[in-house]
Amino acid sequence: MLPPHDVLPARHDFAAYARTNWPQLVMTARLLTDDPGETEELARRTLVLTYARWRRVPRDDADFHVRRALVKGHLRRLHGRRAARRRAVLVLRLWVGMADVEIAQLLGCSVGAVRAHATRGLGEAGADAGRLRERYARAVEDVVPSEVPLAGIETSGRALRRRRLAVASAACAALLTPAALLTAGGIGGGGTDGTSGGGGESAARRAESPVRVVALGERVSAVPGVRMWLTADGGHWSASKGRHHVQRLTDSGLPLDEPGVSARVGYVRDRFFLSGLYRGLRGDPARVEVRTPTGTITASVLTLAGSPGWGIWYASTPLSGKDVKTLLAGGRSERNVTAYDASGKVAARSGIEVGLV
Repeated sequence: MLPPHDVLPARHDFAAYARTNWPQLVMTARLLTDDPGETEELARRTLVLTYARWRRVPRDDADFHVRRALVKGHLRRLHGRRAARRRAVLVLRLWVGMADVEIAQLLGCSVGAVRAHATRGLGEAGADAGRLRERYARAVEDVVPSEVPLAGIETSGRALRRRRLAVASAACAALLTPAALLTAGGIGGGGTDGTSGGGGESAARRAESPVRVVALGERVSAVPGVRMWLTADGGHWSASKGRHHVQRLTDSGLPLDEPGVSARVGYVRDRFFLSGLYRGLRGDPARVEVRTPTGTITASVLTLAGSPGWGIWYASTPLSGKDVKTLLAGGRSERNVTAYDASGKVAARSGIEVGLV
């Protein structure tokens, strides 16, 4: 298994992490590939991908990101063959020591699928869990990892990060131009005070988008290509193609001593979506609503068990480019996002800013 977090220095950087975890990373790659010639190359590619997004990898969740990059990188080269997925499940379960729910989050499938893969994989291996674990231990006895090729990994990682930034910049440019559209009229208030509309419509929206209580690190599919989860220090977004956006309560710009809600528009897989953080509430919010040019959206809310008073909200309804430009025209001064407390009263309002996932 990868060493626990407290083995590493509190302020460890990528180089320290790579040196510490390289031997176990190589051994896990050896068990995944069963190919001595491919083993270290798979481990190297994994660290290149990790370095490219290291600034956005939560330090208390680094192992999960590295394991996911390792396994998905391996499966991608094999076009996701079932035999390879079954082997990956068994390696993660018996060698790495991950629980089925963690493996499901890593692979992006259900817990039932993980258990089915494990059962069939054990049948194909002709061994029970104990004997297969011993077989894995014997398979890596003679694996002697070379020194981690840190300089090459960092060079390749920087090049990959530059390519991704170029793609991100192009997407932002497409989002924010032409400038004339951004200065068009904002969202009409229609004299509303920010409370919800008719009681029937509001009740229907709440029924469709309930507050969801999640465990620490539990991945939730928000919109196609985007997963969200909560950790002890704030909210994190994980997007497709290895891009990650991380935002914690301490750097969200929200007031620390009063209720607040942040809002941003993201772009992934050729679609726009809204999300943000809320904090400072007494218990869970009743709902979060967003006024858009086409109507009011009731967002989905993720919070931790115990009602800590903060969490993530997101709107799964996709937005058109025209709607996004109108929303951004109002800027932070246009209070089109409203969080309501448990009693149904307005707890916080916010405008919307641009973001990129």
